[in-house]
Amino acid sequence: MRAFPVNPALRRLGFSATDRVVIFHADDLGMCQATLSAWNELTEFGLVSSGSIMVPCPWFPAMAAWCRSQSEVDVGVHLTLTCEYRSYRWMPLSTCDPASGLLDDEGYLPLNPVVLQQQADPDAVAREIEAQLARAVAAGVQVSHLDTHQLSVWHHRLVRSYVNLALRNHLPFFFLRLEADRWQALGQSIGLPMSDETADYLEQLGHELEEQGLPLFDHALMLPLDQPAERVAQVRQALASLPPGLTHFVLHPATDTPELRAITSDWPSRVADYRAFTSRDLRAAVRQAGVQVLGYRDLRTLLS
Repeated sequence: MRAFPVNPALRRLGFSATDRVVIFHADDLGMCQATLSAWNELTEFGLVSSGSIMVPCPWFPAMAAWCRSQSEVDVGVHLTLTCEYRSYRWMPLSTCDPASGLLDDEGYLPLNPVVLQQQADPDAVAREIEAQLARAVAAGVQVSHLDTHQLSVWHHRLVRSYVNLALRNHLPFFFLRLEADRWQALGQSIGLPMSDETADYLEQLGHELEEQGLPLFDHALMLPLDQPAERVAQVRQALASLPPGLTHFVLHPATDTPELRAITSDWPSRVADYRAFTSRDLRAAVRQAGVQVLGYRDLRTLLS
């Protein structure tokens, strides 16, 4: 185990080692109509600094059309290899072959990342995520970065395809600079167990990528999807205890619609995210916390 030094990306971005720098990131855009209506208001309000689209999902075409009309907005591709809802499903773009390991018994993407990591053919994963990025680009999305739905590619058999796709396309991507034990603690906290092999591999990959000059994150935070009450207070508390470094701060904003309520029982938390990040109280709280807010387009300048 080799400890990571102070994040060199901070200095390259013009910050000191003690600065707290945050990307407020909206996940799951295009999953349903409620994410699109929320994102439209969030970008106008200006507190959320980045988001990413789920290309295989039903509302991707509408989201892509919106992006074509707002080309300067910071939007990436939320590479999607799982489908966690039992009554609202989507399929891979690149294959219908069960041998790919990208399908469940009903022909949809697997319900959870553990199953995906156990059964997916790495070559099939590489083709699928490349197809998702290609479709976004073909639809006119000015892609700012890549990240991963349910962190499903963070596995020793799959992660290289994710990294290589980003490097080939000169895109920043969500990845953490963590020692192996911290990788395992993160996996445990989100219900995604990591073997020693995977944790060691991810640590070594982080060192390798950073030595190549790629910007990586020190911390990842996500607003819980089972605690919708007092959302502004939750963000305040998270920011108050946030250590120095570069943080990817995840939320799942959506407006309150019958479709959203029918899809998922965690809809109150998604609506709470939308309401919190369009509130003046939270804008003031972020200002008072003294954090610096960036987007992935800022990280992309480090790749040139």
